[in-house]
Amino acid sequence: MSLVAASVAAGSALGAVSRFLIDLALRSRGETVLPWGTLTVNTTGSLLLGLVLAASASGALPGTATAALGTGFCGALTTFSTLGYETLLLAESGARAHAVLYVALTVVAGLAAATLGWTAGLAVLG
Repeated sequence: MSLVAASVAAGSALGAVSRFLIDLALRSRGETVLPWGTLTVNTTGSLLLGLVLAASASGALPGTATAALGTGFCGALTTFSTLGYETLLLAESGARAHAVLYVALTVVAGLAAATLGWTAGLAVLG
């Protein structure tokens, strides 16, 4: 296995465990209609990916670290499949308005967070 692949694997392991723990912590606060754990990890991952890619673009982060943090950690932290599944559950349970709200919040928050991460990263490192 190459160093880059091993770095991605290590980042993925940390990202997946982080996603699990964040979701668990938010779920333990009580039942809510919207799946806040998934929304939180997807938004946080978008912010971090923006920062990682800005650091990479500015030359402050080498390729192996970019792969480990971007593809590995952020890729495993965020989850499109869970977003899809949770949206389907909301819609099937009759909470269609909440399903639409959840998707809209995820897209808007994710894009805003990625933009913020990219912009902040370039401002600091750029």
